Amino acid sequence: MDGSFGHKGHLVRVAALFAASLVAFFVLRALFVPAGFGLYGHYRAGAIEENRLRPVAFAGRAACVECHSDVPDAMKGGPHERVRCEACHGPLAAHAGDPAEKKAVRPDSRVLCARCHAASVARPARFPQIDVADHAGQEACTTCHAAHNPLAPPATSAGPAPPTPGPQGGGQKGGTR
Repeated sequence: MDGSFGHKGHLVRVAALFAASLVAFFVLRALFVPAGFGLYGHYRAGAIEENRLRPVAFAGRAACVECHSDVPDAMKGGPHERVRCEACHGPLAAHAGDPAEKKAVRPDSRVLCARCHAASVARPARFPQIDVADHAGQEACTTCHAAHNPLAPPATSAGPAPPTPGPQGGGQKGGTR
């Protein structure tokens, strides 16, 4: 070899390929990245207006408490105290706007409670988990537990309160995983 750049043709081809890739990147970016993207961080500016035009679906806890002031009192000190109404009852803006016309959803407790409390290795061990079939059979959760404070007896029941969960949510029939 007579010099360090004896095969400069290879370097020219690599440089040309790099330049063509760079041009292709900027052309594709101009074609696929929407206008207004990046104006407000890693977002599309037009999305703000589009979201503003969508109908309001959620009312918020304050709207629920206006009529259902007894529920926060029932939840006080219980494990569901920080759970918001619409997490279980779904979007309630229509109900809050006209309660006589649009009734709130009263969910099936067997299905609803299992969403959070069915035994799953993905949940923290300290989170109360049950095997629904072993724990309750075909009974609704609200047969033994008050929905808004599951450690208190249900309002319709004169029976004893369910046992307090142990360190991993056990202590109840069926226990945890």
